[in-house]
Amino acid sequence: MVDSCHKCEACTHGLEQYCRERPTLIYDSIDRHDKMRTFGGYSEKIIVTEKFVLRIPDGLDLKGAAPLLCAGITTWSPLRHWRAREGTNVGVIGLGGLGHMALKLAKGLGANVTLFSRSPGKEQDARRLGADNIVICTDTEQMASVNSKFDLIIDTVPYTHYINQYLPSLSLNGTLVFVGLLGNLEPTLNTVPLILGRRSVSGSAIGGIAETQELFDFCGEHGITADIEMIKIQDINEAYKRMLKSDVKYRFVIDMESLKTTGEK
Repeated sequence: MVDSCHKCEACTHGLEQYCRERPTLIYDSIDRHDKMRTFGGYSEKIIVTEKFVLRIPDGLDLKGAAPLLCAGITTWSPLRHWRAREGTNVGVIGLGGLGHMALKLAKGLGANVTLFSRSPGKEQDARRLGADNIVICTDTEQMASVNSKFDLIIDTVPYTHYINQYLPSLSLNGTLVFVGLLGNLEPTLNTVPLILGRRSVSGSAIGGIAETQELFDFCGEHGITADIEMIKIQDINEAYKRMLKSDVKYRFVIDMESLKTTGEK
C-alpha cells in the first residue's frame, strides 16, 4: 500500500488495508493525487504518502526482510489480533511462504505451535522453523488427539480444501482464520462444531502500517526473516513454474540489480 483515504473508520484505527474507499496498492491502482496508475514493486523509485513509509531495522537482511511485507504481515496481523502469546496454542495449516512465516512468528511470540500437514516429510523443516508439534491431517487418530486444543488456527492454504476436519481442533471460543483462500469453501462449512463450542471462522488481510512497522521491529529484535531464494529477473518464468510445483523454500526474491542487465542471461 502507498496510500488510503485516511478518514474512514478503518484508516483512523490504523487498519488501512480495510480502507472503505480501498487502499492505493503499490501496483495497478490509481493514485489518489495525480490519478496515474501505480507501476509496481520493480520500480526504482516510488513516491508514497509519508505515513506509508516503513523503517527496516539495522542488521535485518534486506533479502529476507522483503517478504515480511507480504507473507510476514499477512500472518503477523491475525497473530496480534487474536493475541497469540506465551501459553497460546496456535495451529498452522500448510507449510509454504505464508505458513513458514506463521511458524516463525508464532514461536517468536512464545506460543506453542503445531503444523497441520498432509506430508510427514515436512516435520524436520517444520521443527526448524519453530513448530513444537506436527499433526498429519489425513491421520484420524492424530486429528482426534488434538480435539479442543487450539486457541487460533491460521489457514494458509490458497486453494479449496476440506475445512470441517479442523473445526473440532479449536478450543472453546477458538478461531480458524483464513489468510490464503480467496473464494468459496468446498464442501460447505459444518456449523455444528461452531455452535457447540462457540468457535469462529474468520479471515484476515495483510496489515496496517502501524502493524507492519511493529512486525519489522519485532523481527529486528528476534532476528526473524523469511527463508528465501534469490533469483535474477531473467529467470522469472522458470521460477514461476517452480512456484506452481511448490518447488521453493519459501519465497523467491528478485535481485533488482538484474533489471539493469535485461539483455544478459
